Amino acid sequence: MAPAAASGGSTLPSGFAVFTTFPDLLFILEFVFGGLVWILIASSLVPIPLVQGWVMFVSVFCFVATTALLILYIVGAHGGETSWVTLDAAYHCVAALFYLSASVLEALATIGMQEGYTYKHYHENISAVMQNWDTNNIDTLLQGGQELLVSRA
Repeated sequence: MAPAAASGGSTLPSGFAVFTTFPDLLFILEFVFGGLVWILIASSLVPIPLVQGWVMFVSVFCFVATTALLILYIVGAHGGETSWVTLDAAYHCVAALFYLSASVLEALATIGMQEGYTYKHYHENISAVMQNWDTNNIDTLLQGGQELLVSRA
């Protein structure tokens, strides 16, 4: 999360300085894509209720957790401790795995849609799968960026 701390700097960024570092800028993309996943999943018709529930849980949980983590960084709750880099990397690893599982399940449910569903429902589900996949890639980038910054310390 914080290049300054990971590269030997003194403190983690807080306030609006959070938006001046590369991994933190990806938070905004994750926030936007996570919100889009939530909207698309809520509006799509998934034939298997258990899949719909898991995908909805993942999208809501990750959206709320990302929002909370971003706000905590902005208000400076980390107190400059670099252990927050580990927390951030762990969260993004879990989020990437969650989004990957949700993407796979949503894709499986979409493939299974054959009879009784309209072309519109099929396209909504494809959009939801792609948003899940894009958000998973952003989480992977965030986690990989953290690992790279920590390894250079």
